[in-house]
Amino acid sequence: MADELISVGKVSGIFGVKGWIKVYSYTEIRENILTYSPWILKKGKESKLVEVISGKRHGKTVVACLDGLNDRDAAAELNGWDIFIRPEQLPKARRGEYYWTDLIGLQVKTVEGIDFGTVQQMLETGANDVVVATLDERERLIPFLQGQTIIDVDLVAGVMIVDWDPEF
Repeated sequence: MADELISVGKVSGIFGVKGWIKVYSYTEIRENILTYSPWILKKGKESKLVEVISGKRHGKTVVACLDGLNDRDAAAELNGWDIFIRPEQLPKARRGEYYWTDLIGLQVKTVEGIDFGTVQQMLETGANDVVVATLDERERLIPFLQGQTIIDVDLVAGVMIVDWDPEF
């Protein structure tokens, strides 16, 4: 995973006339995206490494000033670019906490040992996060409630143990 990039946001527009950009942040606290400099911007096969100089929350988005980006036209060229960081830029997760990117790909098994496949994605529902586990064509949505439906997460072994009805 060390060479995989983590998607943390997307350039969603321009802000002002001095080259600032609007950012749609995927981080739980939106403005945290500003602390992960440098960013790797990607669009199609193109990529750029950029340093974040300054930024702040602005309504539901975040605005940022990038090194070398000094005018509105240059900022407009970045609209739609995805923002990535390297995994080592994230702080280490505390005990019992997990980054979604670490959960994707885990093998999901019930406490009885029934295979549910692998974690394909995680969803945020408002009430609680949801694990999407897929085996063949069968997809299961399992609430990510530690100590209830999620019994154990072993990142080293690559396994998540769940208490979930196989028929559901």
